[in-house]
Amino acid sequence: MNFIKKIFDNQIDNSIHLQFQKFSKGEFRNRALVEAKKSKSGYKIKTSAEFANELVKAIAKKLGERKTLVTGAIISTSDLKNEIKFKEIKQFHGVKRYLIESEMSGKEILELLEKFPKTFFALSFSVGEDVLKIKPKSPKSGKPGKENEEIKVDFCSLKTSDSEIGKSFVFEKPDFNNALIKHLFLIEKIEIPEELKNSKDFAKIREESKRVGKIIREAEIDGEKTKVEKNFSA
Repeated sequence: MNFIKKIFDNQIDNSIHLQFQKFSKGEFRNRALVEAKKSKSGYKIKTSAEFANELVKAIAKKLGERKTLVTGAIISTSDLKNEIKFKEIKQFHGVKRYLIESEMSGKEILELLEKFPKTFFALSFSVGEDVLKIKPKSPKSGKPGKENEEIKVDFCSLKTSDSEIGKSFVFEKPDFNNALIKHLFLIEKIEIPEELKNSKDFAKIREESKRVGKIIREAEIDGEKTKVEKNFSA
């Protein structure tokens, strides 16, 4: 289940908190973008970068103990040289991009995701009919979006016959043909934990504070437009 579905189902967990750590107060437009098509053979789902780690996790679970060729990049501010097999490291402003091209099992990928939850896994691999492709670059920064900003849904791409994955992205109408969905994140308040209110550790304050606000979900599914709001605290 992806983080947007979790929020709308009132299933807030730490993975959702991690999604919003980088956000300040403000309006963040055209986030968590989804473009989906359903046919007899399955689903073609394109998303923005927010869903990358969740997609990697979902396909890695399907891969399990088996191995397949994994390409792409693992992006982190941490030193992961002794943790992963990589082809090359590229670095910019303290952000390290470990380029990956090796055989990995789903279990190995899942272990890395669990061990480094703040790391961005831009990995491409396949298992059976499921094919995941993610651009091997850093995701968009947490800056407020512009109202007329062009919508481009091409960071992640998944072909799958798994109806549970399809329904988790387009939960308004499970039996859809075409869907385009965008979200506005409205961060109204940042709640600092009581024990950190006098702290000078601003990085820790930013990481542990809760973002409180609402998500506005606009969807166009098979020509029908809907708009719903959901309050959240994460």
